[in-house]
Amino acid sequence: MTDTDADTTAPRPEAVAAPLPAALAAVLDHLVLAGPDLGAAVAHVARLTGVTAAPGGRHALGTANALIAFTVAGARGTHYLEIIGPDPEGERPASAIATFGIDTLRAPTLSSYAVHADAAAPEGIAERAARGSEAGLPLGEVAAQSRTKPDGSVLAWSYTAPPSRVSPIVPFLIDWGSTAHPGLSELPTLELVALRGEHPAAERLRAQLDALGVPLDLVPGAVPALVATVRGPLGEAELR
Repeated sequence: MTDTDADTTAPRPEAVAAPLPAALAAVLDHLVLAGPDLGAAVAHVARLTGVTAAPGGRHALGTANALIAFTVAGARGTHYLEIIGPDPEGERPASAIATFGIDTLRAPTLSSYAVHADAAAPEGIAERAARGSEAGLPLGEVAAQSRTKPDGSVLAWSYTAPPSRVSPIVPFLIDWGSTAHPGLSELPTLELVALRGEHPAAERLRAQLDALGVPLDLVPGAVPALVATVRGPLGEAELR
């Protein structure tokens, strides 16, 4: 069995997680689960939840993705899970793709999350990125990105491109502009029950995230980790 074939299924939570706070749901855009093999990552999530992600598209950086929409309190909105890995039809191996730390991963991992940065709001993506940097969060520069969907159409957006080895607790900002939000497209669904971060310096990071307006639940942990509790046909499960 190879590393990418290994079943790293997390234990199912014994207690019912608290509902996702409305303040976090208001700013959350999507979660990113990355892996060294896209098919294995999709299968990993399916084993945990009973839901198989729909093909998303291909990126110019050598990656491809698959998507699952999230419901929050039973309602669809602008939230989804992005499962990302090397493009199966591409030429770049996982070892050559630094995006979301893919070149270092041995198994599917919840590697990052995006928060809304709407250019139509009083504060645009560049200004919000600057505010995060002032608070000590390495958000990176604002960049443009796109992906080609299976039907040939192209989605485009602006985002902050953080350093590839940044902690999973540090979000990136995303602005979809005039592009239709992927979370509202025809996708399989999971309920997003809860989201938390674990970090040795939880108190320091909590203050930094508060300055950015991201009320992520943070608890002390031996190593940095992002943990999502989701509910699907197989019950509740953790993605981390």
